[in-house]
Amino acid sequence: MRYFLKFALLFFLAVPIALAQPARVEPAKVEPVLGPGDVVKVSVFQNPDLAVEARISEGGQINVPLIGAVTIGGLTISAAERRIETMLREGGFVLRPQVTIQTLRILSSQISVLGQVGKPGRYPIELVSSKVSEMIAAAGGVVPGGADIVTLVGTRNGQPVKLDIDLPAILQSGRAELDVQVENGDIIYVDRAPTVYIYGEVQRPGQLRLERGMTLMQALAAGGGLTARGTERGIRVHRRDSTGQVKILEVRPNDLLQRDDVVYVKESLF
Repeated sequence: MRYFLKFALLFFLAVPIALAQPARVEPAKVEPVLGPGDVVKVSVFQNPDLAVEARISEGGQINVPLIGAVTIGGLTISAAERRIETMLREGGFVLRPQVTIQTLRILSSQISVLGQVGKPGRYPIELVSSKVSEMIAAAGGVVPGGADIVTLVGTRNGQPVKLDIDLPAILQSGRAELDVQVENGDIIYVDRAPTVYIYGEVQRPGQLRLERGMTLMQALAAGGGLTARGTERGIRVHRRDSTGQVKILEVRPNDLLQRDDVVYVKESLF
């Protein structure tokens, strides 16, 4: 009996602690604002005759059965639902209306895709939750010579943001969580791929694309290897530091190269 009472006491002491744990709060999602050109589907619960699919006019209006023209341009989806509910109720058409609006196409929101893509320009966000990779595909994809990491500049929660997005990680490694959802006014910029320069005693001197994790040895191989007069000893790399000053470094074969490095291969003296 004593052990039972002890167990019961411990149990009841633990209950308030469990109840006191704060609930997990999910981050609030920003609702899109409806605008001219958007296509929406309006449904009224238990009133199928009032359902309608419509494109929002330049004046921001759609026509809803019984109540006629309703201005929803410039409103969020929930605000537009409440407006139609109010009009149905005050007009005496439905006693307790429950309106649902589904966005089918969003043409009022646009982003810009610039830089090394097939068709740079402005593109509408036609589907809700469109991602960066989808908008780049709409712009013709990244052209040869374009960078793997693209930059998104825009506004989130009223604050300016700048994000670097790793396309190979998304498309090849399946890191879907890195594929950012685009919003109205975003700018996606695809820069040129980073390069290095190699000259001196190599078979094909010139500019090379800097691949990820490229070492000095790999760059030499991409340049066709050394000439008969070239030597691996004393290879120099000219590299700019954070202040813009050029420093001359002696590197080893397995050292990593950096963007805009200039590699010089000397001629062997023997």
